[in-house]
Amino acid sequence: MRRPALLLSSLSAWALFATLAWSAAKEPKHPTRGHAHNDYEHARPLLDALEQGFFSVEADIHLVDGRLLVAHDRAGVRPERTLEALYLEPLARRVKENGGQVYPGGRGFVLLVDIKTEAESTYAALDKVLAKYADMLTFVRDGFEEKRAVTIILSGERPRATLASQKLRRAGYDGRIEDLDSKDSPHLMPLISDNWTLRFKWRGDGAFPEEERLRLQDIVERAQAKGRGVRFWATPDKPAVWNALYDAGVDLINTDDLKGLAEFLRSRAEERKPAK
Repeated sequence: MRRPALLLSSLSAWALFATLAWSAAKEPKHPTRGHAHNDYEHARPLLDALEQGFFSVEADIHLVDGRLLVAHDRAGVRPERTLEALYLEPLARRVKENGGQVYPGGRGFVLLVDIKTEAESTYAALDKVLAKYADMLTFVRDGFEEKRAVTIILSGERPRATLASQKLRRAGYDGRIEDLDSKDSPHLMPLISDNWTLRFKWRGDGAFPEEERLRLQDIVERAQAKGRGVRFWATPDKPAVWNALYDAGVDLINTDDLKGLAEFLRSRAEERKPAK
């Protein structure tokens, strides 16, 4: 049986993975391993995920006329739907109201920012915006990290070399399966993400093939041994798949079905509670 400690490495991972270990005694109602994929497509961006107790959400951004607009495609951008308006400002209010955390209780929160436009110019604009919210953001200065309420991780078009060279940065890099053996520090690359459909044939129907189960287990263990978490996108929103990901120790379980996954994770958390 996998020990809960294997969910995290003792290496210096960002606030993301200091928060993901399950603890039945603390806030069991919050599904700490749920990730709100394309969160902005919900009726109430961020708020629906917070209502379900999620600790990780995803926002796609486009740099348009100097502004960071949230949408999946360029055609979907709206001037009022900025990263600040939908995510950073409401998170800052929550942190202020809850004594320095998004949720009471001291666990960190992850905002995965998926860059859809050119990496360097978009990140330059994002870096300036993040500086306005420095009080709540995890940061790394000269190779030393300070964990705060919200951790930013960049996916999509990621300026890896720029991030690695910064003496002060407020974002980490979302790696891929090819980065499993990377020597980058876990605070530079706190997460390994990849497309489920490119790595696995199983879609949740019938039994999970043993070969694929072992492959998934290997990915998770190799990532966590280096202090990184694991996430897959394009995973079918089915309990069978959620169970497989949960049992393998996947740190962030991707979903568009916030309520369904939240209920599933709460159920699994209840199973972990010791019998009275």
